[in-house]
Amino acid sequence: MAKLVFGVLMIVVWWMLHALQMDEEIAMGTVHEAKRAVDRAAHAAAQQLDREKLEMGVLSIKADRAESEIMAYLQENLSVDANLIPVPGSFLRDPVEVRAFAIINEDKQFPYTYRNANYDYEVTLDRPGIVLIVHVKYPRLFGVLSPVEWDLKGSAELVF
Repeated sequence: MAKLVFGVLMIVVWWMLHALQMDEEIAMGTVHEAKRAVDRAAHAAAQQLDREKLEMGVLSIKADRAESEIMAYLQENLSVDANLIPVPGSFLRDPVEVRAFAIINEDKQFPYTYRNANYDYEVTLDRPGIVLIVHVKYPRLFGVLSPVEWDLKGSAELVF
């Protein structure tokens, strides 16, 4: 009888370890996908050149177009709607939050060092660029892991 109880307990422990491993692997996949989405969004936004200022010889990012590109890229790559709420079939369950969005334009002296103490982030830009910090929560499958959340940081410079 003792061996039977021991065997059942070992099976339960093995299942829990297996669930933990699966949750960790899927969490890592989630953070990599989300980080790629943030990087793509920042890069796309940084390419929104203000053509009117360019005619005067000034490199600048057009703010409204940059913001719309960020939203479009986040929606497409994270499978979220316009309010950043996951759509059916998304790998996320909780809404995504844009915690910081900064456009560093020609009004700054370059090289410019952007600092955000709230998120422990610092980046030096050599020309106009974008800084983006997005908060993502991992949708646990089994509840073996404690809740996992990330502040994903991305930045990109205007490429010409």
